[in-house]
Amino acid sequence: MDLNLITEKIIGCAIEVHKILGPGLLESAYEEFLAFEFERTSLSIQRQKAVPVVYKEIKLECGYRIDILVENSVIIELKTVEEFNPVHEAQILTYMKFANKSLGLLINFNVSLLKNGIRRYRI
Repeated sequence: MDLNLITEKIIGCAIEVHKILGPGLLESAYEEFLAFEFERTSLSIQRQKAVPVVYKEIKLECGYRIDILVENSVIIELKTVEEFNPVHEAQILTYMKFANKSLGLLINFNVSLLKNGIRRYRI
């Protein structure tokens, strides 16, 4: 499936969840409801996907956990914060690097209008 189409479906699902629930819940709640919407739209997902980290000869099997990996292509990192800060961007870029994925979405549900809480990253 085309990455732009996948991204469009992801954002549509996120908007649906935010429209019904609004801001104020924990990340885990948004993850659960977003996963439900992804499955309803027939998107293949993996939740809390372990990503190994390799440093020289050492491999840490579960160095990171991706919130949701969609269609084995797009990393979704969920937040419920007042505003994004540089560590959030660093986090998703690191996940993308170690998971060898070129596209990631950082989604902050703690906003009044969800489009203001979505950032797309491509490497």
